[in-house]
Parts: sequence; structure tokens; C-alpha cells
Amino acid sequence: MVRSVYLVLGAIPVIVAILLVTPLLLKNEIPTSAASYADNIEIVYTIHQLKKISYGVTERIGSEKIEILYIKNDGAIKYSVAEHGYLQPDVRSKLTPEKLAMIKSLIKETGFIAIPSESFAIIDDVTEYQKSNVKVTLNGRVNQIHWPQQNVTEGFIPPIITMVESELDKIISEFSE
Repeated sequence: MVRSVYLVLGAIPVIVAILLVTPLLLKNEIPTSAASYADNIEIVYTIHQLKKISYGVTERIGSEKIEILYIKNDGAIKYSVAEHGYLQPDVRSKLTPEKLAMIKSLIKETGFIAIPSESFAIIDDVTEYQKSNVKVTLNGRVNQIHWPQQNVTEGFIPPIITMVESELDKIISEFSE
């Protein structure tokens, strides 16, 4: 009799914990409530298509294509592309307030601004790869992170970096179509 009472009393906190955690685990998106209108954010996202060029004894890594996405605090976007050393005309647009709030929340809620900038070593026999860079300024605090695509490094790229990358890639894909 006493054991069953202990089991019931022990099960109550477990059931409450499951009820509290279930909605958080099943929700796929970041809540936009984390973003405040007073937050000041600027994002510079750069993608480099790199190629290793061999000159016999020496090697050099050069960019074949560079894409730069600049997002201002008011949602204004500037997208620039340089391909084979030639700069193409800039494309300007504006994010919807909902999309801007979602990106602000993604960066603010997940702690992206606190991720330490680390170096990812590239595997030696790779000759072509993509390297990305994002510089985020949130309320005066700056964080800049560089990372290559996952299949050219032995290091682990945190999922939050790839989440931010995929959201910014969606914005870029609207321009490159």
C-alpha cells in the first residue's frame, strides 16, 4: 500500500514535466515574441565559392563567386554578387516585418550571438568548396562566425549555425531565381 502511494506521488512530477515539455519539443519554429521593436540588428551574410589552384610547388585558394546579403534593422536588403572578379549590379529589396521578426527571434532566442567564433580545418584533398560567414550586430554586440560546408571539414558545425544559414539562403534564393 505504501509503495503504491510513493509510485503515485513520484509519477505526478514526471507527468507534469512531460506535459510542459511536449509542446516545446513539437514546435518547429522559433517564437517571434523574443524579438522586440527596440532591438537593433544588422546582418551581413557572405558566401564564398572557393577553388584551390595549384601552381606546381605552391597552392592558392581563390574565390570563383562571392554573394553578400546585407540586412539592415528596418528590413532593407542589399544583395551583391561578384563572379570571376566582376561585380554585378546590386539588388535591393525589403523584408516583410514578419520575416524580419522571425530572423531577429532566431538569432536572439537561440543564443546565436554568444556562439564563439572557431576555426574549422579543411580536409587536405578538397579542391572546391563553399565557405560562409555571418556577421551579426545585435544591440551593439557583434559576433562573426566563419564555417565551411559540412562535407569538407572534420569538425562539427552546430545546428544553430545551419539553421541561420538556411534562413538566409532562403532570402538569397529569392534573388537568384
